[in-house]
Amino acid sequence: MSGLEEYMLPCLNKKLFGVECMGCGLQRSFSLLLHGEFVAAFKMYPAIYTLILLFITVGFNFFKPFKFSNKLILLLAIINVIIIVGSYTLKFLT
Repeated sequence: MSGLEEYMLPCLNKKLFGVECMGCGLQRSFSLLLHGEFVAAFKMYPAIYTLILLFITVGFNFFKPFKFSNKLILLLAIINVIIIVGSYTLKFLT
């Protein structure tokens, strides 16, 4: 994992204000996912799997539009926002 970590962008919010942002952990989670550490990736950033599903759906819809794609994309986006905000809030409550 050390090979990917040297190319990761630092969190500007955390550097300037000392507080993590809602995207903190996404890059490391993706790196863990690439290394086959699926549970650790979820623990690092709980929305990783739903975000991947959202991006796959958007990409597939771009090349081959399908019925109800807009509703599915909106539903996945709402689910992602709920997971991201919820996990961010829980991080500060615990």
